[in-house]
Amino acid sequence: MKKSKQFWALLFAPLFTITIYGCETRNNKSVQPPIIAQAVMAEHDPMPASNVVKIALLLDTSNSMDGLINQAKAQLWDVVNKFTHAKCGNAERPKLEIALYQYGNDNLSSKEGYIQQVLNFSNDLDEISEKLFSLTTNGGEEYCGEVIATSLKQLDWGKNPDNLKMIFIAGNEPFDQGKLNYTDAVANAKEKDIIVNTIFCGNYEQGINTDWKNGAILTGGEYIAIDHNRQVVHIETPYDDIIIQLNSKLNNTYISYGFLGQSRMKAQAEQDANAMELAEGVAVKRAVSKSSRLYSNSTWDLVDASEEAEFDVAKIEQEQLPEELKGKSSKEIESYIQEKKSERSSIQKEIQALNIKREAYIAKNQQATQKGELENAMLKAIQKQAARKNYTWE
Repeated sequence: MKKSKQFWALLFAPLFTITIYGCETRNNKSVQPPIIAQAVMAEHDPMPASNVVKIALLLDTSNSMDGLINQAKAQLWDVVNKFTHAKCGNAERPKLEIALYQYGNDNLSSKEGYIQQVLNFSNDLDEISEKLFSLTTNGGEEYCGEVIATSLKQLDWGKNPDNLKMIFIAGNEPFDQGKLNYTDAVANAKEKDIIVNTIFCGNYEQGINTDWKNGAILTGGEYIAIDHNRQVVHIETPYDDIIIQLNSKLNNTYISYGFLGQSRMKAQAEQDANAMELAEGVAVKRAVSKSSRLYSNSTWDLVDASEEAEFDVAKIEQEQLPEELKGKSSKEIESYIQEKKSERSSIQKEIQALNIKREAYIAKNQQATQKGELENAMLKAIQKQAARKNYTWE
């Protein structure tokens, strides 16, 4: 095993390139059930939804992958922030769901091929972050074909042919290890219209010689070799501290309800702390994500829940309300929700405005050597493919 730091940002670059294939030109609307009270997490919607991007991340968590996991934690928010500004050909904003698998870890069951589903498809950004931070590394056997096949079998990829479905698998051992032939696994993925992208953590030619490139091209995916000596550089800006302060104010606009309320609000704070522990720049990116449309918590927050068409505050049981709203009339509760909604909107707009200035500052002060050599190439590919598929980024 090679011990190395991983430049995770490059993993997600082809994601944006391929995303453009998921745009559809018609509207498919699904009817949501009334939001009365939330006792458990909502199940995956069985109805086909328009403009849904489904991404399964398959991460090698053997001893050599500590840097990879750390970069995954940091770069999650770059992915979210990129998709925040995405528009499909019909001008609809795509939804984003992420699933997470780990493989190649001795702590996992040998009977399962040292593979574990860490998270089913989820649009809960706090939950995704939480699961990434739960990952630890240990030596093991890396079976790429088997983990791909497992994700195809276990996950609900849906039947909407317009939806974009992608697998990103990262590791540094030969791609053909294990009893299950990887060519069979990727052929199955292609049949299901799922694109497999491979990220080899090592020398570009070595990745080709160990079948990582072939694993990608068989489904029309992207192959990338990561320069394992590079790290993501977070450039400090004059706007960082202000955005972090606004993030604290943003948290105060959430109104927890139901059995999930208190635990999910606690998880929100924990993921803020995890991001800050990694780097202040990561905390800033997470705050920007929280100011976006993709950070929605209708399963436990009354402000987000009130945005649903079938929301009815009168049908929420008193015991599911937070202490500050118990005993209040429906009119009083609605007024309180509107107050917090207005406050949240104002804070989110302020964060977004500051982030525009922040990004301009970074663009001006970032040196070419602070980017991976493949990063510029991927950005050019994004623009080229986006123009071809009428996909825009705003």
